[in-house]
Amino acid sequence: MVDRGLTLHESQAAPAVLMVRPARFGPNAETAGSNFFQRTAERLADDAANALREFDALALALARTGVHVLQFAGQRDAALPDEVFPNNWLSLHADGTAVLYPILAPIRRRERRTDVLAALREQRGYRIDRVVDLTHFENRGEFLEGTGSLVLDRPRHIAYACLSPRTHAAPLMELGRALNYETVPFRAVDRAGRPIYHTNVLLAIGTRFAALCTAAIADTTERRAVVARLEDTGHEILDLSFDQLEAFAGNLLELSGSHGPVIALSATALRSLNAGARHILERNGELVVADVATIERIGGGSVRCMLAEVALPSAR
Repeated sequence: MVDRGLTLHESQAAPAVLMVRPARFGPNAETAGSNFFQRTAERLADDAANALREFDALALALARTGVHVLQFAGQRDAALPDEVFPNNWLSLHADGTAVLYPILAPIRRRERRTDVLAALREQRGYRIDRVVDLTHFENRGEFLEGTGSLVLDRPRHIAYACLSPRTHAAPLMELGRALNYETVPFRAVDRAGRPIYHTNVLLAIGTRFAALCTAAIADTTERRAVVARLEDTGHEILDLSFDQLEAFAGNLLELSGSHGPVIALSATALRSLNAGARHILERNGELVVADVATIERIGGGSVRCMLAEVALPSAR
């Protein structure tokens, strides 16, 4: 396979992120069936308030490094418990493309917002030349939940996707055609043998590294193919254990700060890493650590899920 190289004028690490401050954070029964990270039985009375504090702390920590944080208020007139995870319905690309994604849970489809796209154009100074709308796959019962389902190697135009009830082959192939991306589908399971709902809990790709729970890819041929593709494209692999996967160590994101790359991850994830694993990450960027334990426990997602990269070009 030919390496596309680093010549497609898109950085792996975006300089800005889009975040949605949740108006009505809480458990979501519609998603619990396929997201085994959700632990809604452990609910506390102040979970919603704690989630807001966690959101604000992450946004502030990123902003302090020079990452441009574009915050949008949640929808108070709608009960959208997962709107803190905007990366599942939207991705934004350096060629001026925005992609809207098909989502499994009907309640989560209401998170998609045309006002956010309008604000990016009209108020935030970004250029959006086209919108690729994949939401028609919902009518066929097929889904692709943004950069939860997809882990992108943006410079080389490669999309890795763990097939699951939330990630189907047909929309993945259409995305590949629309964005001129090579697609690398595979299957992965947790330690109990259940399909892993989103790719971004077992794989994260930075500019020069990839954190991957290789043991989750049960098929030897698929595992070797994924590892080989990552290594062929110059990524040092940080092999995660199931314990680390369950602590969201794969749910991290490299971004571009004022003084170089930063790697955003949760306090839960950081605690799960040994010194060698931390050293690999620290060689690749400044660690930005946020305690998002409530969001992890109730929402079943961590830091990376809360961030939609803004790689769009400037309108100026």
